[in-house]
Parts: sequence; structure tokens; C-alpha cells
Amino acid sequence: MSEPAGIRVLLVDDQALVRAGFRIILQSEPGILVVGEAVDGAAALVLARTLQPDVICMDVQMPGVDGLTATQSIVDDPSIHAAVLMLTTFDREDYLFSALQHGASGFILKNSTPEALIEAVQVLARGDALLAPDVTRRVIERCVNPGGASVSPVAAVPSELQELTERESEVFALLAQGLANAEIAAQLFLGEATVKSHVSKVLMKLGLRDRIQAVVYAYEHRVIVPGGALEA
Repeated sequence: MSEPAGIRVLLVDDQALVRAGFRIILQSEPGILVVGEAVDGAAALVLARTLQPDVICMDVQMPGVDGLTATQSIVDDPSIHAAVLMLTTFDREDYLFSALQHGASGFILKNSTPEALIEAVQVLARGDALLAPDVTRRVIERCVNPGGASVSPVAAVPSELQELTERESEVFALLAQGLANAEIAAQLFLGEATVKSHVSKVLMKLGLRDRIQAVVYAYEHRVIVPGGALEA
């Protein structure tokens, strides 16, 4: 018999109890199917190729091949079309940012609610990226402004940033903080459809794949400071 249609999920964590908990949570939601489990990144890569999941829930720190290395291998493998959801804690923000650069499509904290985990899997399965605002703020505060020192203005604004309109710049500043379209719309008093259009234009003008890359770009070019202000 063929497996029922739905979102196919691969769980990757070296702790059996953690995997069991995630499996129970995810399979309680109609339309989500856990198709496999792996104890490290090496096993995850093999199973990703054979099981073809839609979403891979990946732990960061594991013995053997860790989650960062595995994520890079998965993203670079043309035979794998899964989005990687990193499940982690706040103890290593450097891991979070490194995983952003390695191609992860979303992050969620291990102490998040079951509902948040389910929603994250659904968001990634739709082809969207997800980075919770609280995670984004911690990454920016730790990586952009370590030790609480003031951040010096950039010497020159990248040329592509100068192509953004004033409204697009406002949207980008909020987007880079991890805000969803609805939250951006509320802050700027715009409709969600309008915000979605602005987000698409921002990503296109900056040559970015998704919202996750927008956070990486904002950090790398120091166009955002803790608190969310876009630098001039």
C-alpha cells in the first residue's frame, strides 16, 4: 500500500526521546507524516535521498556529522528537495547564523509549543522561510553587536540597497527582524497583499532567495542594528 499523501518529515536528532516527542506532536496533525528518523547528519543525508521528505527537522549539535554540515550537504545535493528546519536553543547564536549561511530555511527553539513546531513545518512545506522574531533579534544582537558596543555606520551603502524605495526600505528593515507579512502590515498600516508585493520586490532587487537570506544580508552588510533600525 502507498503512504497517505501529506507533508513528509524526516527527524534528525541524536536523542531518541526528543525524536519520539517530535513524532507524536507532528503526527497528531492531519496532513503531516513522519517518514523517517536519523541519529546524525550522515544518516540524515542518506535518508533524505531515499525517503525524499518535504521538511527535515534538524538538530544542530550531534556527534559525528553535525546539523550544520548536514544542512550544507543537503542544500548542495540536487537530488534532495527538502527544506531544513533547525531545532535548537539560544546557547549558540553563532551556530544559528552559520546555519543561515549554510542554507537552512527556518529555525525554531526546542522549548517552543507543539503548535509552533507544527506551524513551522507547514510554513516550510509551502516553500516559505521562517525565522521567529525572537530568534532573529538574538542573532542580530550577538553577531552584529557583540558585547553591547555601538555599531559604526557602514562606509558606503551597497548599490542595490540604493535601488529600494523609501517604503521598500521600511519593509526590509522589518523583514530583516523576522516579522511576518501580517506584522509588517500592522506596523506600517498597509494591507498584507501590499506588503507581500513589497517583500517580493525587495528580495528581487537585492538578489535574495528568501526571508532567511534577507537576515543574512542585513547582518553581512551591517544595514541593521539591534532594535531593528536600517542604517543610512
